[in-house]
Amino acid sequence: MNDRVIALILAAGAGTRMKSEKPKVIHEVLGTPLIQLAAGAAASAGADRIVAIVGHKSDIVTAALPAGVESVYQSDRTGTAKAVATAHQALADETGYLLVMYGDMPLLRPETLRQLCDVCHGKAMAVLTATVENPSGYGRILRDHDGAIIDIVEDKDAASEVLAIHEINTGIYCFALDGLFDRLGRIGNDNAQKEYYLTDMVKVCRAEGAEVTTLQLTDPAEGGGVNSRAQLAEANAVLQRRVNERWMNEGVTIVAPDLVWISPDCEIAPDTEILPMTTIAAKSHIASGAVIGPSTRIYGSTVGAGSVIEESVVRDSTVGENCTVGPRAYLRPGTVLCDGAKVGTSVEIKKSVIGPGSKVPHLSYIGDAELGGRVNVGAGSITCNYDGAAKHATVIGDDVFLGSNTMLVAPVTLGDGAVTGAGSTITDDVPADALALGRALQVNKEGWAKRKRKAHQEGIKNE
Repeated sequence: MNDRVIALILAAGAGTRMKSEKPKVIHEVLGTPLIQLAAGAAASAGADRIVAIVGHKSDIVTAALPAGVESVYQSDRTGTAKAVATAHQALADETGYLLVMYGDMPLLRPETLRQLCDVCHGKAMAVLTATVENPSGYGRILRDHDGAIIDIVEDKDAASEVLAIHEINTGIYCFALDGLFDRLGRIGNDNAQKEYYLTDMVKVCRAEGAEVTTLQLTDPAEGGGVNSRAQLAEANAVLQRRVNERWMNEGVTIVAPDLVWISPDCEIAPDTEILPMTTIAAKSHIASGAVIGPSTRIYGSTVGAGSVIEESVVRDSTVGENCTVGPRAYLRPGTVLCDGAKVGTSVEIKKSVIGPGSKVPHLSYIGDAELGGRVNVGAGSITCNYDGAAKHATVIGDDVFLGSNTMLVAPVTLGDGAVTGAGSTITDDVPADALALGRALQVNKEGWAKRKRKAHQEGIKNE
């Protein structure tokens, strides 16, 4: 459809059934807040503008909105019709169509939303429906003898013969903006909830001869919302399977799909291998030939081709090509591993650059540092970057060798080719190709250990 489409995401409710201090739409599926999944679906469907209706703890919800998504505060929360009417002023100059969706429906596909807008073209309203085995709790779709929709009846207002209907309203609509807000003003609240139902737009449109149509989901799971922790877990499982199947179809090996969680906003190249108990989230990018896992978490990071990350955590970092990380390493935000770098067992790196071919093999902490190429960091070495008040930088040139248990007290610079002796504490700059020793003088006391043991044994006898 070539007409302009505005997506309106309803996200003002408290979500009391979640029993949470957090707004419902902030709860996450595959590491992504529900509201972000909704906005992402709208954007992928081609929406020209996205507006969220916020209310309960609006500051938290607004802060979680993706860039470019607007928010409008809803003070009168007496039904879905009132929620849409709240956007009147913000949309006063808009033309085209309004796609109305909810912030707690993470399984909607962009293709479905596009289809709904397409079937609405030239009509006043289109309703997304689904036929389900258990329709309890949902509004029912009423049709005439010709199959045209004539009404939507909410579960609490339905008679027994209506409750027997299995076609339900998903709550997703597309409206022609022309005349929409005038029609909203004609909706009343004569119902069990005393609320202004957006579903009544079907009757309002038909009463004036405006055409209403429907689109029925082929996969009813798409229409599922999240109102409880159990439904949150169900949505997570459905989306997990869907995302994993997508990447396996694209040439990614996922050894145990039930034990891998990938956010929908991530990108993974073919011939990547993902091992069990691994999470990849927050717009991470994994290049071809990488091996991720087992027991690995990657957030907001880029991993280069051929790199291996095992039993580690990587946050907001860049891993170059053919790097190795882990097991049990932690790359904190701001870390950059250049091509061929190695970060080994029980190593923590924070806001540092590890140069090409450099190695931090085990039991070390590197923070606020810049390492050149082919540096070897001995076991147990630490950059002492914090003096209790401020952080300071360490700069290490190319081809430097740090002996085991070297303490680099920042700010300090080591020139190209420098070497430190094992157990040294380095407090001053080291020139290129120099050996730096910062140890206390060793003193050997002959016979001391023998005398100590003898005194101890005599003390036991005298007791």
